[in-house]
Amino acid sequence: MTTDLKSEPLYRKIKNHILDRIDSGEWGSSMRVPSENELVKEFSVSRMTTNRALRELTDEGYLIRVAGVGTFVAELKAKSNPLEIHNIADEIRARHHEYSAVVLTCETIKANEKIAGIMNVNVGDPLTHSQIIHKEQGIPIQLEDRLVNEIVVPGYGAQDYTEQTPYEYLIKKAPLQKVEHIVKAIIPTAGIKDVLDMSDDDACLLVERRTWTKGQVASTAKLYHPGSRYELSGLFKPE
Repeated sequence: MTTDLKSEPLYRKIKNHILDRIDSGEWGSSMRVPSENELVKEFSVSRMTTNRALRELTDEGYLIRVAGVGTFVAELKAKSNPLEIHNIADEIRARHHEYSAVVLTCETIKANEKIAGIMNVNVGDPLTHSQIIHKEQGIPIQLEDRLVNEIVVPGYGAQDYTEQTPYEYLIKKAPLQKVEHIVKAIIPTAGIKDVLDMSDDDACLLVERRTWTKGQVASTAKLYHPGSRYELSGLFKPE
C-alpha cells in the first residue's frame, strides 16, 4: 500500500511524514528510519526525492546518516536562544500596563524574487502581509511588519489581531522549531517615525526574525522599536 501524495512538493510530504513520527514519539532517538529505497516504494517517488528529504532533515539536525549502515533519528536536545521570544502583550501586562494594537494592513501579496528567497517559496506564491502597531498605555512601542506562509500557518490572515497578537496565533498553529534573529540599529524612514511617533533624533532598533516549523519557514518579521521607549537585554550563562 502506498501513501497518497497531493498538492505539496513530494520531498516535503516525506519530510512531514518523518517529522510527525518523531514528534509523536513513535520514532525515538537512535531508531533507524526507512531507507531511501523503502521510502521510494512507500511513496511511489524517485530516489532523488527521498534523498532530498533525508538530506534536509539531516542538515536540520533531526536525522543522522551513517554511511553503509543507515539513517537514524538524532538525539534532540533542548536549546535556549540568546534572545527568547515572548508575547509582547504579556510583557506589557506584566508591567501592569494596558496593551492595545492597531492593524494597519493584513492582505495577500505575491512573493517577489527577494521575498521568495527569504520565505523559501516560489516567485508568485501567495503570502499574507500584516503590519501592526503594538502600544503600551496608548503609546506605540513596536511596529510589526510580518510575512506569513498560510500553507504552513492556515488561517493567519483571517484573524482579528486587536483581540490576539500574531505571536499567540502562530505559536498555536506553528510551534517553533528554529528561530533566526538579526538585531540592527537603523535610520528609520519617515513612515516608520510617523507610526511610532518618534522624534527626528530618536534611534530605531530593528529586530529581524524568521521562524521555522517542521522544516518550513512559517514567518518572517521586522520589528521596529523607538530607541527611547524600548530596551533589548538578555542574560547569558556559560555552561
